[in-house]
Amino acid sequence: MSSDVRRLQAVPSPPAIPRDMWHVTLTVAGAAVDGQVIKAALERLSEEHPFLLSGRYTVDRAEVRYWEEAPDVTTALRMAAQLWDEHTESARLPAWRVVGVEVVDRETFHRRGRYIHEQPGLVAAGRVIPF
Repeated sequence: MSSDVRRLQAVPSPPAIPRDMWHVTLTVAGAAVDGQVIKAALERLSEEHPFLLSGRYTVDRAEVRYWEEAPDVTTALRMAAQLWDEHTESARLPAWRVVGVEVVDRETFHRRGRYIHEQPGLVAAGRVIPF
């Protein structure tokens, strides 16, 4: 073996960054398109993006709900805000813009689900009730 051959050494992996699951609701809107076009586009998006739970749409608005894995809420929010643009070409999504993003942690998502049946879904303005 030649003396100029270097030995390969294992490089330790960096420590894993803890990642949490965040529930995201992304709302987009824009110029009207045929309902079948947006439905097919959302179906393609669900194939491309893991953890997509549901999609709702009209001819000029869509809402997708999914789980995102990220180390913190800021990262999850940034990823959510970019999701539509990142998949516009590949999933043939309409050129709509993001008009709303909600990101909540797993505990909050599940807490809401428990209370939706025990309390009214909407609270009258000015009325405050316990969580």
